[in-house]
Amino acid sequence: MRSFAASDRFVADVKARKLAPGYVFIGDETFFRKRCRDAILQHLVPAEVRELSVYDMDLSEVELQHILDQARTPSLMSPFQVFFIRGVKNLYGRGKHDDEFGAIEDYFKDPNPDALLIFVADHINIPTDVRRMDLTDKDRYERIRETLGEYCTVLEFARVDESDAVKWAMETASGEDVKLDNDAARELVDSLGGDMMMVANELEKLVLFVGDKKRITLGDVETMVLAAKQRSFYELTDAISARDRARALGVLDAILSTGDGDEAAIGHLYMLARTFRQMLVILERNVRDSRALWQVLWQGFRIPPFAAEDIIRQARRYKSRRELTGAIRRVARADLALRSNPPSKRLILENLVLDLTAEPKLQEAGWLQGELPV
Repeated sequence: MRSFAASDRFVADVKARKLAPGYVFIGDETFFRKRCRDAILQHLVPAEVRELSVYDMDLSEVELQHILDQARTPSLMSPFQVFFIRGVKNLYGRGKHDDEFGAIEDYFKDPNPDALLIFVADHINIPTDVRRMDLTDKDRYERIRETLGEYCTVLEFARVDESDAVKWAMETASGEDVKLDNDAARELVDSLGGDMMMVANELEKLVLFVGDKKRITLGDVETMVLAAKQRSFYELTDAISARDRARALGVLDAILSTGDGDEAAIGHLYMLARTFRQMLVILERNVRDSRALWQVLWQGFRIPPFAAEDIIRQARRYKSRRELTGAIRRVARADLALRSNPPSKRLILENLVLDLTAEPKLQEAGWLQGELPV
C-alpha cells in the first residue's frame, strides 16, 4: 500500500535499529505519527525509563539550542533518548534563522548515537495526490527539504488513498481473526471522511462489538459507527436548521468534549456535509415520509431508522435548493481551513455554526466572511 510506505519503512528501521540520527515528519496525518511513535516506544525505549527517555518539546516554548544541548548530553538514567520537536514552522517565521540552522548543522556533524531527533512539521497538509498540494504548503515543504532535509531523513505523511485505507482496515481486522466485509470497509472509511485515526479507533470498537461472530458487516458499521455519530450530528443539524444558534453551539461543544474532540474535526465536517447532502436529496425529491425516504437514498447513503422523521422535518425547513447547496459550500470552506493547520480547529467549527445559523439574507450578503453589508 503506497500510502503506508513511509511509515512502514520507518517501523522496519526501528525494529532493525537502523536509524538515522534525525528525521522530519512532514504532514498533518496524525495516524502515521502515532504509528511511528508507538514503534519507537515499543522497540527503543523500555517502559521503566520512558519518562526519562522521551521528550516532547515545542519550538514556540523552548529554544532549539537548549534541545540540541540536551540531545548531546548522554543520559545517566536512560540508554537512549528521543526528542519529538514540534513547532517547526517557527524556524521559518519572520526574521533571520541562520543561528538555528547553524546549530542544527553543528549537531549533525557529530550527533549523539544514543539520541534520536524527530522534527514534526504538522503544519503542512499533503493530499493523497501530491500534485494537488496547496501552493503555500508546497512552498513550505520545499523549504524544509532544502534546509532540515540536508541533515535529516524526510518522511512524507500524506492523506491516505481511499482504496489503501479500505485494504488496511480489512487486513487489520484479519489480523484480529475477524472478517471485515468489503462493503463494510468502504462504508467505514467513507463515513469517517478517510480520517485514519478515526477509522482505526472505530475498527477497534467494531472488533469488540462483533465478538464471537468474527465478522463485521455493513449493518454493523451502520449500527456502531454511523448511528452513534449521526445521532449527535442530527441534533446539531436540527438546531442549525431551526436557526437556534445557542442550542447549536451547545451541541457542538458536547460533540467536541467527547471522544477525540477537535482532533477529529475533519471527520465532524464530513458528517455535517453528508447530512446536508441527504437533506438536499430529500428536498429535491419532495420526500414527505420515511417510506419514500428509503426509495431515494441508496445503500451506503441511507439514514438510521431513528433519524428518518427528524431529517425529513429538518430538510423541509429549508425553502430552496440554494440554501442547502450554500450550506454544503460553507462546510467545504471550513474543511479547507482545517487542512491548513489553523491555530484553533474548534474556532473554525464554531464560526461555521455561526455562519450556518445566520438568517439566509445575511448569509447571501457574506457578512460572516468579513463582507459587511453597507
